[in-house]
Amino acid sequence: MATRGTRSEKVKRIFQQFDLNNDAGLNRHEMAALVVAVNPRVKFSDEQISAILDEVFRTYADFIDPDKGLTYDGLLRTYDDGAGDVDRDFEALGLELKPHNNNNNNNSNNNIIVNDDANVTNNYEVEEEAETTSFGDAKVKLPEPSPVQQRTVRWAASPNHGIVFDDTWKLVDDLEVLIKRLRTKQMKDSKGKGENSDVYSDPGWSRELGPSTEMSKQIVWDESKPDYAVFVKELGGLRSRADGARSREEAFDGHMAIGRVLYDQQLFKEALVCFKRACELQPTDVRPHFRAGNCYYVVGRYNEGKDEFVLALDAAEAGGNQWAYLLPQIHVNLGISLEAEGMVISACEHYREAAILCPTHFRALKLLGSALLGVGEYKAAVKALEEAIYLKNDYADAHCDLASALHAMGNNDNAVKEFQKAIDLKPGHVDALYNLGGLYMDMGRYQRASEVYVRVLGLWPNHWRAQLNKAVSLLGAGETDEAKKSLKEALKMTSRVELHDALSHLKQLQKKKLKGNGNGEDSFMIIEPLKFKTIGEKTSSRQELATALDIRSFQRITRLFRCDVELLKKEMNETDTPLSYSGYGAPQKSIRKPALECILRRLLSFLKAETFIGAVKAINVKILSVLDESESGRVDLERTGGKIKKADALCYIKLLRSIYIPNHPISEFLEIHGETDASLISLPEFLAMFDDQDWGFGVMSTLLKLESGDRNRHGNHTCSVCRYPIIGSRFKEMKSRFSLCSQCYSEGKVSPSFKQEEYNFKEYANGSEAVKDKCVWFSSSSHNSKSSSGTSNS
Repeated sequence: MATRGTRSEKVKRIFQQFDLNNDAGLNRHEMAALVVAVNPRVKFSDEQISAILDEVFRTYADFIDPDKGLTYDGLLRTYDDGAGDVDRDFEALGLELKPHNNNNNNNSNNNIIVNDDANVTNNYEVEEEAETTSFGDAKVKLPEPSPVQQRTVRWAASPNHGIVFDDTWKLVDDLEVLIKRLRTKQMKDSKGKGENSDVYSDPGWSRELGPSTEMSKQIVWDESKPDYAVFVKELGGLRSRADGARSREEAFDGHMAIGRVLYDQQLFKEALVCFKRACELQPTDVRPHFRAGNCYYVVGRYNEGKDEFVLALDAAEAGGNQWAYLLPQIHVNLGISLEAEGMVISACEHYREAAILCPTHFRALKLLGSALLGVGEYKAAVKALEEAIYLKNDYADAHCDLASALHAMGNNDNAVKEFQKAIDLKPGHVDALYNLGGLYMDMGRYQRASEVYVRVLGLWPNHWRAQLNKAVSLLGAGETDEAKKSLKEALKMTSRVELHDALSHLKQLQKKKLKGNGNGEDSFMIIEPLKFKTIGEKTSSRQELATALDIRSFQRITRLFRCDVELLKKEMNETDTPLSYSGYGAPQKSIRKPALECILRRLLSFLKAETFIGAVKAINVKILSVLDESESGRVDLERTGGKIKKADALCYIKLLRSIYIPNHPISEFLEIHGETDASLISLPEFLAMFDDQDWGFGVMSTLLKLESGDRNRHGNHTCSVCRYPIIGSRFKEMKSRFSLCSQCYSEGKVSPSFKQEEYNFKEYANGSEAVKDKCVWFSSSSHNSKSSSGTSNS
């Protein structure tokens, strides 16, 4: 929306245009000229003009100069009261403001009309929203106006997507009567829930918290009531009238107009019926596919929306320059639909294309930056988001996502500033507040974080993650009792097992506090790797376990371990990968990242969209970024059939180590074992290379051990460092008899109370083995039962 300054400047230009005698007032003759000029499609009678002027001069008597007429302040007040639309009238008169800002939001060359507000209903549409009739109609009762005089929407007169046939105006008039009648009946029961122009927040990465409470502001139509059934029946009559038009073109015009009016009133399901019928009447027309896609998206049928946008895109590209004005918005909306399905990499392609077609399309750039942030490409995300903010400095969502990208890159100070800008622009920006709380926790500013989470909960009381993070931040600030209360509140909101473990952890800390151990949290020491010794061949080394835990974490995020093996084989053997030419020798088999994402979606079809986005991000950051060193957007898939060259095998192992063991040097292994060796190796030879502990990928046995003991608990044993119940493997130090969980053992953490020169650990993978060990230890140990029992809970 225009600023107050721009609005007043436009009113001043309109006033000056009709103040023909320059006396700083508009007399009846001048006002009549203004009314006629801003309603070019309406033929007013003298009686109608007189009625309008009587109403204006009576309503705004305080702004009437008896000698001059309506003052500038009076005209401004009429627009403020909603008697007319400043922007519409200004455009209808063909006026222009003196250029004072090169940073326009609209690109007239491409016919792209982008709403300045990032959080308005249907913000992703190219066509403008319905607006009020120009000056006077909302306030004045005209004597029997014609249907054309009742027009209230700008799109109806647009040469690109407006009404063409006169009979279509009659359909729209009758539809508006039906909608008004339905609204009147339903508003009596809903007690004025009202309309809202801020229904949907900007789709994109910052929407990680879901639809939020803003959804409650939309128009709510109760489809279960009898009056709605009556409305649908009468609407069916209007559709039949449209179908009975004299020509196919007129029928198309009628259904498109009915659909537009229904869509503007948020009757999306009914609008969809009209747009689908229009698609049948003119399959090669872009507009009905585009609008049907919008309807599908709004009602949550993202896949069908995507299909309609693809049809619209194909039709637009086949139609030449005729649909050039709509192409950027088709790409944007197609990207939004793909993102709703979790296909973020594919969405990036369309956002990028929209930005290329229309460089001033700030929203396409914002969505591109958000999507890049979502797949872990932080530098590119920062660049796109900064460009979006350059074009629109008050874009709160762009500031929020820029802050998140800066945080991910470790630039925390600037991230705080950007989050604060987003909150200043939109004080109720839940995403910015929530993420700012996480940033403060990462910075160790726990008290400040807890205060931010309190603000989040004030806006969204049932946000269990904010409640949980509030508990964590309070714990970090040393307020254990308050943390426990907050954690219990989170537990009431969602009964997740990790919350039960966290509550158990807090109880352990409080027990230590009661026993006189300070604030309930021991500090820890990081021990050098060489001082950690293992007992027995089955005990994992600290380094191997650290790598295995990292891989296991990656597996859990991506859910790749749940892929159907047969489906995976089918993709590997049947997917037709085209050859690509780099200009550096023979062509190679490679695949673009969006195509690879489609394959992953088929393999992980059981994942929800938001979970799949997290999986793709992990895969892109961990694997694809290594395989695509040149940042070409392609991944090499060169294969050599059933025989493997030794050099290829070595390269494969090198890549595995680069991905999963990035801290381990590998350059020496390649030089020693000869990367240029062209000889072929058998599968047993390859497996021997793969399992080599020194320069291969011999972490698989440790990884399998982790997987087999995922859910194993060890009675009352808790980790002596983190105080959490031990799940999975338990590492027992055989001299001091304390136990560590897998994570603390892999990180070399030891409580200061167990300081010694060397530590000898034995691994217990499940509870039964631990019981056996305890029985053997009791029978063979010379220690008395008291000392034994004293260490049983260590």
